[in-house]
Amino acid sequence: MRIAVYIPLLLSLLAPLGARPLAERCEPRLATWLLTASALVLGTATTVSLGLLAITGLIRFPQLAGPGHWSAHTAQRDDPAELSVALIAGLLLGAAVLMAARMLWRRARTLTAAALEAACMPAEDGLVVIEDEAPNAFAIPGLPGRVVVSTGMLHTLDETERRILLAHERAHLACRHYAFVALAQFGAAANPLLRPLATAVTYTVERWADENAAAATGDRERVARTVGKAALAAHQAPGRAPGAALAILGRRSPLAAAGPVPRRVAALLAPPFGRHPLLAAATATVLAITALSTAEAAHDLHLLLEAVGA
Repeated sequence: MRIAVYIPLLLSLLAPLGARPLAERCEPRLATWLLTASALVLGTATTVSLGLLAITGLIRFPQLAGPGHWSAHTAQRDDPAELSVALIAGLLLGAAVLMAARMLWRRARTLTAAALEAACMPAEDGLVVIEDEAPNAFAIPGLPGRVVVSTGMLHTLDETERRILLAHERAHLACRHYAFVALAQFGAAANPLLRPLATAVTYTVERWADENAAAATGDRERVARTVGKAALAAHQAPGRAPGAALAILGRRSPLAAAGPVPRRVAALLAPPFGRHPLLAAATATVLAITALSTAEAAHDLHLLLEAVGA
């Protein structure tokens, strides 16, 4: 436990360095899966590590060791972590649990509100057109989900570009992109060091939807032009989307969001990315090491508790 318990914490410091290469070089669907799994596994593992360290501090106090029939004196002698480290871990653990629970509660409320909102929207083939001159388009998850497009956006795009827009937004619903974003943000809520991974997931789901639109239309260059055109229109005439969609998707209009649009356009104008097995293998190795070290630390704590049993 002296080493294993710290490995997930160390890897959470290094993992953000791999977020950009995964997002930029790996096929978007695979990148999304790998980034989401990394955020979730590392967020969980670091929380467990903090909990294990906190327990080693708790059993040093006779008042807390007594109910567990542990020897506080033996724990002080055999404990692999300094008391100060255990106390800091306990404070960080409390903050991590609080932030993760807060994020989970807010996300659950948002998704429920979105599902109810989508169910109440009259739609034709899952499409809702709203009267709004501001160019806007977004997907609302639900049973079923809805694609919402403003009249301003429809007037901005020609017929082919509208098909690209709908293919992009429907990909968000069909591929459950909101779930990937939510899981990555959950991991980052437990461990703020993982926020670059969650940010990368919001980008890769857009790239995933872009690639689906390109596959549906067979014209990557036209999709790139549509992404740029929609972004320019939204930037010049910003609008406001319903609160539920904003909270779920993280910005006003995924297709037209101003953030990483140049990167998305450049990726569409280049040949499609491959699966990049080296990056995938490296990510899988990091996750395996994280899981094994966490299990090893938990086993070591079990042995410690047996050793200090009164």
